[in-house]
Amino acid sequence: MDSGYGQINNNTMAITKEVKADKIEVVGDWNVQVRTATIIKEDGVELTRSFHRHLLQPFSASVQADDASWTHTDTDLSGEDVKVQAIANAVWTDDVKNAFKAWKESSSI
Repeated sequence: MDSGYGQINNNTMAITKEVKADKIEVVGDWNVQVRTATIIKEDGVELTRSFHRHLLQPFSASVQADDASWTHTDTDLSGEDVKVQAIANAVWTDDVKNAFKAWKESSSI
């Protein structure tokens, strides 16, 4: 009778990690909120799922201390999921971008 001691188990398990934007929401007039899921699977069976959220706005804005002029830099969407890019580009019309700039400039001290 074999006790199993000293034998090598040749079963191979596949551990995979999948990261995907699983929820994309437009909040207010210009905020695009993205929930990213990180899914760990073993042999196709999900073991864990965790979430991260981040918010995108049409521009990052800064004001110059010396002359109080504003700089608005377009948000770089190149690292975002293609679905996120499509939604942001659809939502961020010229009117929305202008409204965001006006809001940002009027709400800063």
